[in-house]
Amino acid sequence: MNGTSRLRTLLAAAAAALLHVGSAQADAGFDLSPEQPGQVHAVRNETAVAAIPADFKFVTPGKFTVAVSPGGPPLATYATDARTVIGADPEYAGAVAKSLGLELELVPVAWIDWPLGLTSGKYDAVISNVGVTEQRKEKFDFSTYRQGLHGFFVKSDSGITSIKEPKDAAGLRIIVGAGTNQERILLKWSDENVAAGLKPLELQYYDDEATSLVALASGRADVIVQPHAQLVFIAARDNNIKRVGTLSAGWPERSDVAITTRKGSGLASALTIATNGLIADGTYGKVLERWHLQEEALPKSETNPPGLPKF
Repeated sequence: MNGTSRLRTLLAAAAAALLHVGSAQADAGFDLSPEQPGQVHAVRNETAVAAIPADFKFVTPGKFTVAVSPGGPPLATYATDARTVIGADPEYAGAVAKSLGLELELVPVAWIDWPLGLTSGKYDAVISNVGVTEQRKEKFDFSTYRQGLHGFFVKSDSGITSIKEPKDAAGLRIIVGAGTNQERILLKWSDENVAAGLKPLELQYYDDEATSLVALASGRADVIVQPHAQLVFIAARDNNIKRVGTLSAGWPERSDVAITTRKGSGLASALTIATNGLIADGTYGKVLERWHLQEEALPKSETNPPGLPKF
């Protein structure tokens, strides 16, 4: 087999694999097709349009250019055609664009690259699960659109039914990523339990997600804690784990995810108005429901609310 034939064979196999995965994920309640027939559409919001500063220059006239990192479903991923970016964040970005009377132009980026790209003017905004922090607020403006949540998930047949506060997790074996925000919070929970005369949390660390899920399925651990959206998708895909609680990324306070714009650009106010319009007319709720993220809904959008503190 020559090089061209080998490449064609590999591409055909990759395409077949994508179709198979896409079918399985559709069965799990997620449509990963490029066509997105169930996509929720918004209408122009004149109040939001009027709030766009007269001197704000969009990257491309008539378009809302948004950076997004296709890190995985349900937030943002590539569709089964391996080209089209879909997910909750892209769909929400499209609704905001329509609210502003603009056409959406998505720019896929590596998540680590969004700050420089936004600062240098490559796009108008970032809608990619960016959490509000006090440090980021020094350089960027924010318009909130989701809660930042981590999820507590257990085996489907687990006797654990609810985890809401530290005492609920006392003595449990919990899988968590080393160096993550959720690990920092769980260590505080463990300290609180010990101070209250309860058992500490037993935190477990694994090299990758697949190994973590095997450990949970085999009974070596009781609970897995990861970003909520990731676990929502895994639960629907594998059908062997369930949610028993959520944990705010800013525990004990709420932590929000927001549209991110250049500091002082003036666009944040219009984006906040647009989001509140989408909340009021039900479009926002429909987008989250379509991607199984109702738990992350906000009652209202805010501009530059308190963020996670500097550590």
